Amino acid sequence: MRKTVRTERAPMPAGAYSQAVISGRLVFTAGQIGIDPGKGTLATGARAQTAQALENIANVLREAGSGLDWVIRMNLYITDMADFEVINGVYSSVFSEPYPARSVVEVAALPLGAVIEMEAVAEVERGST
Repeated sequence: MRKTVRTERAPMPAGAYSQAVISGRLVFTAGQIGIDPGKGTLATGARAQTAQALENIANVLREAGSGLDWVIRMNLYITDMADFEVINGVYSSVFSEPYPARSVVEVAALPLGAVIEMEAVAEVERGST
């Protein structure tokens, strides 16, 4: 059985997708960029966009009965590998060992001119679904 997730603490979908889907004991988030859901504006720069995207992911996961501590896989899409150290620094301040599995892929462009988009797969805490 699948269940969709929706929270106003993350940007609302701009297309035909859910913020996240729970399937069994896993939650799969949609990609998040560094948009402040309250203001509807994209943060400026790689550091701020990474922090906001992680906050958006965290809020979606919380709504799903999970959290950053339960993440098992992250996919990061960045527009410039020159930003990797900054992005990795912010990422490393949020996650600790054992780190989630992760891919980082350079892409030509992201929505709204974002420099990073990320998505997560996490376990759902027992008793929360």
